[in-house]
Amino acid sequence: MTPADRPCAIVTGGGNGIGAATVALLARENWRVAVLDRDGKAAKSAAAAAGPRHIAVEADISDEAALVKAFASIAKEFGRVDALAACAGIIDTTPFFETDAATFRRVHDVNVVGTFLCVREAGKLMQAGGAICILSSVAGLRGGGLVGTAAYSATKGALLALTKTAARSLAVRKIRVNCVAPGPTLTPMLDPHYSAETRARIEAMIPLGRVGTAEEVAQAVVWLMSPGAAYVNGATFVVDGGMVMA
Repeated sequence: MTPADRPCAIVTGGGNGIGAATVALLARENWRVAVLDRDGKAAKSAAAAAGPRHIAVEADISDEAALVKAFASIAKEFGRVDALAACAGIIDTTPFFETDAATFRRVHDVNVVGTFLCVREAGKLMQAGGAICILSSVAGLRGGGLVGTAAYSATKGALLALTKTAARSLAVRKIRVNCVAPGPTLTPMLDPHYSAETRARIEAMIPLGRVGTAEEVAQAVVWLMSPGAAYVNGATFVVDGGMVMA
């Protein structure tokens, strides 16, 4: 396969956690990857670890002008965009009655508006056969109750609806949009919130008896963007060890 034949993907939030695991897996499966992250150093590190044919782009997904420019530069560099893994997001653990409007808006701007902008721009650049995977959370299905609280769970619930809306809107262009909703996962973003007591409480809620890994979630993300999932559209794939089922 020549470089021009390799499929090309954008991974937002690709510098750490599930995003970085997705970058690594895509690289192993012979994709070219643009690692987009607001932490430019982390993006460069993830791209370099994946190999020489990958690129790093520093951008904040909630900054519309910067994001449009970043996606255009990626398309120019690669000559094509075949897939998007929208993994970027932030968590908030502010208790319900202590959450103010500014906090709620900040989380919403990144997790919902930022993800929408990524999907919109990717959809403009893709040809028929393109695929998008949005990263939500079981918090959006359960209404929180684990680590993230009101603002976080509300935004993750919004992403479930966004997935369906985008799947309907982009289907006419033969572009698929799906969602992965991970359960508790070991990532740099969540690790500070997992005290021994909290982790024990959460693991007791999971039939498999453990939290997940970023690599396990990445497997689901990459599969949904692959030809093997060609007839999967508008779906939410829960990767949580059975927590929601329980």
